[in-house]
Amino acid sequence: MFHPRRTLRALLIPLAAGLALTALPAQSAHAASTLTNAGFEADGAGAATPNGWSEYGDTGASYVEAGGHGGSYRLTHYSAAAYKVETYQYLSGLTNGNYRLTAWVRSGGGQNSAYLALRNCGGSEQRTDLPVSAGGWIHLVVPVAVTGGQCTISVVSDANAGNWINVDDLTFTAGTAGLSVKGSDISSLAKSEALGGIYRTGSGTAGDALAILRSSGMNYARLKVWVNPADGYNNKARVLAMAKRVKARGMKLLVDFHYSDTWADPGKQTKPAAWAGHSYGQLKTDVYNHTYDVLSSLKSQGTTADMVQIGNEINGGMLWSEGSTDNWPQLAGLLNSGYSAAKAVSASTVVGLHFAQGGDLTGTRWWFDNAVSNGVKFDAIGLSYYGYWHGALDAFQTTLDDAAARYAKPVFLAETAYPFRLDSDDALVNQIDTTGELVAGYPATTAGQSAWLRDVMNIVEAVPNGRGLGVFYWEATWTAVAGNGWDPADPASGNGWENQALFGFDDKALPAMSLFGHR
Repeated sequence: MFHPRRTLRALLIPLAAGLALTALPAQSAHAASTLTNAGFEADGAGAATPNGWSEYGDTGASYVEAGGHGGSYRLTHYSAAAYKVETYQYLSGLTNGNYRLTAWVRSGGGQNSAYLALRNCGGSEQRTDLPVSAGGWIHLVVPVAVTGGQCTISVVSDANAGNWINVDDLTFTAGTAGLSVKGSDISSLAKSEALGGIYRTGSGTAGDALAILRSSGMNYARLKVWVNPADGYNNKARVLAMAKRVKARGMKLLVDFHYSDTWADPGKQTKPAAWAGHSYGQLKTDVYNHTYDVLSSLKSQGTTADMVQIGNEINGGMLWSEGSTDNWPQLAGLLNSGYSAAKAVSASTVVGLHFAQGGDLTGTRWWFDNAVSNGVKFDAIGLSYYGYWHGALDAFQTTLDDAAARYAKPVFLAETAYPFRLDSDDALVNQIDTTGELVAGYPATTAGQSAWLRDVMNIVEAVPNGRGLGVFYWEATWTAVAGNGWDPADPASGNGWENQALFGFDDKALPAMSLFGHR
């Protein structure tokens, strides 16, 4: 039902940019230091203006209806015609300090913008955009520093015809939020540069890829290490050299041990050739010695690893077959050898374990329950989450939040990526090259790639109790450079991921890179 536009006091002056309000009404009836009707249960379905809330803009598009997250009702923005609407509540009498707004949200996508905002709180406006999630509810957080004793909580839609969002169960309490890790895997970079790869700023100026990434806000680099790769890249010497560049740029370092001469992932965990005939007991020593050697060498040159992964995507274990999940006691022994070596070099290095399917709650519980029951030591949990393979965003959030709570450990997104186009820049077919493979609501455009990275960052930020460490984008620098293909033994093998890099086919930095500037 459409409701007549409501006229607010002249104090509510819309900014030229859109709906944001530059001043606050006296609103004595609504002014309080705690949220009123935060679950939208006070009025029942059909309430045009929820009790305690105000509206601005196309107010007929903002209303309460049945189907709440926690209770019976929810706030909905929807109209059959294009609309702009803001549903807001003004709080006053606040003690100055850090606060965080939380809310459960859903969105069918398609809007020009749809977000939660904290404004007029004394500093710059803080926003969190709603991800596209037409099915499951997603929990978001917006942090702010209140300096003037007041704050306005807003739900904003600038939408096209038929777009909708649901919002429910808001809280506004003391606390902080943000991500300490805003990183990328750049393991491909050294070989790319050696073969003539060029990297440019968004405006086209050629430069050091690390400098360009750092200037965008990236603060962590992830480097894989192979034992004796065929091409001589991603080995100890190469990691040491790149670590110097990473640290010189003021970034931190995660070292990702594959314990192989080539890719280790859920489908293969091949022992290094030099370890092939070794007994299980010798493999434990191999893991310790290799881990200690790389990490102690990094420390000796002044580039101590800040984080390490003992194994890469070890859903089925590592160093097959001795370290398979078919034999958890043996796998635990290998993992603990790596942990002990890392801690012997630097007690402060965070040791993570990496499971590949970030939307698989059952599988993640099975793996880490077994790890815990077999005495595996670890400091953090890393999950890969590629939305086109690993389930819906709400499944990722459920899995991530559960891992943080169930094992009382910080969690991080160890790998994610998204295409900015579907065609190839070399002869190899891309991993993702058809629209049917994409995540609903996230097109293969620069805007779609940006929205994907933004939204997974927001999900990690919302992990309860501050346990969401951050995000590593996978292979930001792996552009199509002849000879820098996926197979270290085959220079002609090609790259199936260049359409998901953070540098375009013209070598320019893509807009998604700016997301490293996330709070």
